Amino acid sequence: MIRFALAGNPNCGKTTLFNGLTGSTAHVGNWPGVTVDKKEGVYKRCEEPIAVVDLPGIYSLSPYTPEEVIARNYVLDEKPDCVINIVDATNLERNLYLTTQIMEIDVPMVIALNMIDAMEKNGDKIDAKALEEKLGVPVVAISALKGTGIHELMERAYTVCKEERKGRTVLESGALAHLITDVKIALDGQGVKNPLFHSVKLAEQDELEVNEHKDAVKMVEEFKKTFKDDVFGSDFEALIADARYKYISENFSSVITKKNKEKFTSTKSDKADKVLTHKIWGIPIFLVILFAIFHLTFSEDFLYLGKIFGFSSLEELGVDTEAFGGTLLACFYDGAIFSPGVIINNLWNNIIVEYCFGWLINLIESSGMSGWAIGLLNDGVIEGLKAVLSFLPPILVLFLFFSILEDSGYMARIAFILDRMFRKFGLSGRAFLPMIMGFGCSVPAMINTRTLADDKERTATIRVIPFFSCGAKLPILTAVSGAIVAYFGIGNADLITYSMYLLGIVAAILAVLLMRNTSLKGETPPFIMELPAYHAPQFKNLMAHLWDKAKHFIKKAFTIIIASTIVIWVLSHFSFSWGFLEDEYIDQSILAQLSMLLQPIFTPLGFGSQLGAFGWVFVVAAISGLIAKENVIATFATLAACLVASGLELGSLDIAAESGIDAVQAMITATGIGIPGLLAFIAFNMTTIPCFAAVATAKAELINKKSFNGTLIFWLASSYIVASAIYTIGSWWWTAFIWAAVIVLTTWLVILYSKRAKNKLDNNNPV
Repeated sequence: MIRFALAGNPNCGKTTLFNGLTGSTAHVGNWPGVTVDKKEGVYKRCEEPIAVVDLPGIYSLSPYTPEEVIARNYVLDEKPDCVINIVDATNLERNLYLTTQIMEIDVPMVIALNMIDAMEKNGDKIDAKALEEKLGVPVVAISALKGTGIHELMERAYTVCKEERKGRTVLESGALAHLITDVKIALDGQGVKNPLFHSVKLAEQDELEVNEHKDAVKMVEEFKKTFKDDVFGSDFEALIADARYKYISENFSSVITKKNKEKFTSTKSDKADKVLTHKIWGIPIFLVILFAIFHLTFSEDFLYLGKIFGFSSLEELGVDTEAFGGTLLACFYDGAIFSPGVIINNLWNNIIVEYCFGWLINLIESSGMSGWAIGLLNDGVIEGLKAVLSFLPPILVLFLFFSILEDSGYMARIAFILDRMFRKFGLSGRAFLPMIMGFGCSVPAMINTRTLADDKERTATIRVIPFFSCGAKLPILTAVSGAIVAYFGIGNADLITYSMYLLGIVAAILAVLLMRNTSLKGETPPFIMELPAYHAPQFKNLMAHLWDKAKHFIKKAFTIIIASTIVIWVLSHFSFSWGFLEDEYIDQSILAQLSMLLQPIFTPLGFGSQLGAFGWVFVVAAISGLIAKENVIATFATLAACLVASGLELGSLDIAAESGIDAVQAMITATGIGIPGLLAFIAFNMTTIPCFAAVATAKAELINKKSFNGTLIFWLASSYIVASAIYTIGSWWWTAFIWAAVIVLTTWLVILYSKRAKNKLDNNNPV
């Protein structure tokens, strides 16, 4: 199959173009030997299918980052049939720096002049034909966001890929042209492929090239002895970079026609940034936006209209909620108008999940199977799946909102704001980008830390990424928060969930600042990032993201979750002598006996020995969450059915504990756990060791085994301390003073440690 590679700078619209070309055919894997995302898909509208590979966003083909090495090696070694270089038309000169490097490789090439619509909207124009003549490669104007020009681009690339192309360089008349030509001739004689590209990189004394072509390096070293530039001396890398930029400025500025040549005009993005990135109001605005997202996702009283106007419930209005029409109406309103997220969740659970799984449960019960088999399938598997799948809508709604913030360009601003705040404490804004990605999933967020240059900053960032609650932890937050509101009749689920997310963010910031000033102290690397212009996210791309998220969640539900719930059911229905136990004897099971041994450890956290006879269920749920966080609620649902059979009175709760919230209420009824213990349970699961996939990723990304072991200890210690603080302060308010004293003492010790370390360094390195 023909293969095209997409190459371009970060924020040039490359991913948008990739999604537009490949759509549902796209899939994500890892590059061989590394854990940086590899995206591939198929374009089907040409004469034959075309495999499209989305290379990482890079600024050059120099080996400074893993992304640059990957892009460079793919084009050189894998030999794609064509490279489509995406160029941001609104930042032409900067983007063409990478273009001039790709042009030096013997590969067919097409320039996708993207964001042409944004440029024309500003009143500016760019002559694509003139640019094509000057570059010597085809140029096609497109808008990846609007989908215009994409088919023409692929048709042009398809035609070009059939033709052989030899590399050319813009350095042919520069000070190093003679050296580059001589090295190229030598490499050509040795049969080296892409000799021009390699000769330029050898002139720069590129580390990879020096190791591969040691004979040719001697030519560069001999030439360097006879050469001296007035500005750059013998720094050939700087000399070549300067020559590229000068050539671009002198030869390509004429293809652009500016509406206002002399006067600078503020764009809409500039005006928005004056407010959204304000040094005082930037963070409060972010917190308000974050609360609005949680309110729209979880609130059962939209805009608090029910509290303001005191609406009547459906029961008071005489509506029959057992009838289909009443059930449908109850999805939207019951004494208050529900938020969009709750409405979608109600429709999903009341009409789809209950109907499908209810039919399946009835079918199994009437199948004539033995009692243990029915119990395993209905109570062990189906109830667990129901509890997990019932949270799919809020996960997707929340992920949709975060995707909108990211695709619109706002999340990049948050990193900029936080960099301005925390740089003085040893943390750069670049570290916050993977942290924010943790809201989606910890695995790609940890992978993204490869963009951090400092190993100590990478380690600190990886350790706190799980504190930014991913979608897998959302069922825990939603179920426990909903159960607190339903069982105790206080608070709002959206406020509790929002507070827990804020707790994770605050804990992450405090922890990383502590590490960066003690055990992982180091220089704060500079943070240079281009803020993309604000734009409306493309509906098609958002839906593709949601579909990927849904597939991942459902796949995990029907693999890891099913396996885990089966194990939980088996261990809760067999004794150590492997005799089968009925539900009412669950406290004699292997699961119960093992959990009771561990229960005292969690006493300071509020869900240990102080709970009733069934207090061990929280221990089981927390431990099962180490495999996959969705297991926590699935475990509650599986055990809830057993507790019902053991004689537990659930009052008005559905006897099957059919939802995650009902399952948690069953746990509250069985154990007598209070609100502080429940909040501590949430905090523990948010900050402790993440799922196995995230742990494996952390092990691969950290520099050595010592760092990985320290990270595991850090996760356990952090979760234990945070959960203990919440429980003790929530139970006895005066312990807040003790915790405050501990924090002050810790801060003082950190400052003292930092001063002594600095003095020791100064003494060892006197000026």
